Amino acid sequence: MASINGDVRNPTEVRMSQMVLPCHANHRGQLSTGQLLKWIDTAACLSAERHAGCPCVTASMDDIYFEQTISVGQVVNLKTKVNRAFNSSMEFSCMQIVERSREGEMNGEVLAQKTRVESVELVLPPHANHQGNTFGGQIMAWMENIATIAASRLCHAHPTLKVIEMFHFRGPSQVGDRLILKAIVNNAFKDSMEVGVCVEAFCHDVGVPRRHINSAFMTFVVLDENNHTCILPRIKPETGDGERRYREAIARRKIRLDRKYVISCNQSEVPLSVPWDPCNQVYLSYNNVSALKMLVSKTDWVLASEINKVHLYTLEDGKFLSFKVEITVSIDARQTFNLLSDMSRRSEWDRYYKECQLLQEVDEDDAIYHVVSTVRSADGKLQDFIILASRRPPCDVGDPYVVAFRSVSLPTHPPCEEYTRGETLCSGFCIWSQGPRTKVSYYNQFTPGIVSQVTTNISGLSSDFATTYQACERFLIENTKDSNQQ
Repeated sequence: MASINGDVRNPTEVRMSQMVLPCHANHRGQLSTGQLLKWIDTAACLSAERHAGCPCVTASMDDIYFEQTISVGQVVNLKTKVNRAFNSSMEFSCMQIVERSREGEMNGEVLAQKTRVESVELVLPPHANHQGNTFGGQIMAWMENIATIAASRLCHAHPTLKVIEMFHFRGPSQVGDRLILKAIVNNAFKDSMEVGVCVEAFCHDVGVPRRHINSAFMTFVVLDENNHTCILPRIKPETGDGERRYREAIARRKIRLDRKYVISCNQSEVPLSVPWDPCNQVYLSYNNVSALKMLVSKTDWVLASEINKVHLYTLEDGKFLSFKVEITVSIDARQTFNLLSDMSRRSEWDRYYKECQLLQEVDEDDAIYHVVSTVRSADGKLQDFIILASRRPPCDVGDPYVVAFRSVSLPTHPPCEEYTRGETLCSGFCIWSQGPRTKVSYYNQFTPGIVSQVTTNISGLSSDFATTYQACERFLIENTKDSNQQ
């Protein structure tokens, strides 16, 4: 049988990987010797049966050396093989290798094949139901164990299971079956990784082919002492099948994000557009700016992607999800503020803006615009928006310039047949002066109309955000030069 790493194996060789859990440990938190002997006996039995082609039992054990203790959280890799067969017995050898986690080694790029894990389990009566079929929960537990080991080989830390994409049961297995479990990290994103697991079953009868009975995709993260996710190393896929798994993991993440974010956007409880009332314009304008400042003050932003110094962050806060795009430019903060607060010019750098018409100049710092987007809705029409834009200079040293946007409704501009009326709940720019440079951050709370656009970028299927905000930087530089020459 060929190895998962491509090396030539002894045909009787069996590999088993087990993570030491508290239930396997003694009162000192070390792997129980009896549990280790149980794993050795199971692996050795399966190795013997590969040679004999029939059921085997243990006759004796000798020369067992326990060279070191094994602690909870470590991984034990067993490798057994038949050394020699006699008339009615055979001798096998077993080697145990302990994987120790190396905290903090999460840099650079890791070859996907380095995360491969293969293990074997023997289905015994306690693992099965009254009909002799293996409990689904038992198989899932074995799959989670092997997936955790694969994930730990990427991050050299103790990973935490975050999402189960699916458990697909293709067929049953019975008492006496041998289950081969294989796992590998398909892709690593900024702070999460997807592990693919498959399970094949076979019996001891010679010539009976293996049956693919289960598969699953699981997403893991690594948490620090403050329960925050850590940045993970990049994964380098193998050519061919590895590249296919790499691309499919990106697509699955996109679908998962779409589903998650659509579910999170509950529009029935919070109206996105508020009626514009000139008698109440001070209150509406204040709330527009205040909502953006509250979003900016959140501290749990997670870096989702980084392309050419354009950073894309996400935030989960209650029932809302938000994103932030951040760039740093070598332009005066005041000039940046003046250029970005003029919405009529946004189509010059933002390809999602088709046109923008000023409907009403409320006062020096507030205006209402009609925006037509290049994004189409489900019915194929372009989306349009009625936007209240509120701009504010800093109130104190260290405060940002603020340009806040939110949807309003105007009786003079109701939805029309030509467009699908879209809405934005809270979005806008915050602009910080940092000496000779300026930090520009754009914020937006998720609404169903922009979910696909955002998750396409988060999952790595597109770099639209990076392209758009690089165009924003060019727009700022070019217009600053023009104003200086004038």
